[in-house]
Order: sequence, then structure tokens, then C-alpha cells
Amino acid sequence: MNITKEMSITEIVQKYPKTIEVFMRHGMGCLGCAAARFENVAQGAAAHGVDVDNLIAALNKAIEEE
Repeated sequence: MNITKEMSITEIVQKYPKTIEVFMRHGMGCLGCAAARFENVAQGAAAHGVDVDNLIAALNKAIEEE
């Protein structure tokens, strides 16, 4: 299963804990953010000025390495 920008941030980090490091590396401290429970990846990336396509690629690479 690939991660998409429509997926919830919380759903991703719960299912794939290894992605926490990827979010942090991209300046998204998502675990401490209350909005992470409601935002999808695209919304979170936009709020932090992060290129969503690069983030999605990095997240998928991280889960492929599991």
C-alpha cells in the first residue's frame, strides 16, 4: 500500500511508525500537533510550506524499506 496525500497524518504514523522520522526531517512535528488528527498529508504540508510531492516520495521510500 502506498501513502497518498489524502491519507490522515495520524493514520500514517500509527500504521508506519518509521514515517515519524520523515515528517520530522521535513519540518513537520506532527506527533505533537493536535491538527494532525484531522489533517491529511496535503493539508499538513501546505500549513508547513512543505512540498507535498517530495514528502510523499520520502514517506513511501521509508515504508518500502521496512
